[in-house]
Amino acid sequence: MKELDLQYPTCPIRNVLSRFSDKWSLLVLCTLFPDKTMRYGEIKNAIPDISQKMLTNALKNLEKYHLIKREAYAEIPPRVEYSITEMGKSLMPAVQMMINWAEEHFDEVTK
Repeated sequence: MKELDLQYPTCPIRNVLSRFSDKWSLLVLCTLFPDKTMRYGEIKNAIPDISQKMLTNALKNLEKYHLIKREAYAEIPPRVEYSITEMGKSLMPAVQMMINWAEEHFDEVTK
């Protein structure tokens, strides 16, 4: 748990957003939304500038906080697929509003 979580344990904005507000986690969610099931390599190809380490971290965190589901199949070679959960889908309207705002104000913010 982050230090802020301990200082402000009942603050929803700090305690919830800290779980998925990094840029890679949001991009992974957008990649899997609305109903895509993808393997690690497919996600990596969809987000070409993400490193393997950052993708692995994002997938682990998103799974830990129930925003994506990891399905491992007992096959040779092993197959693992990722998909967005219902809770993850419920987050996406808010994410879409942020995307819309970013597109509208991109030039002003990036000057």
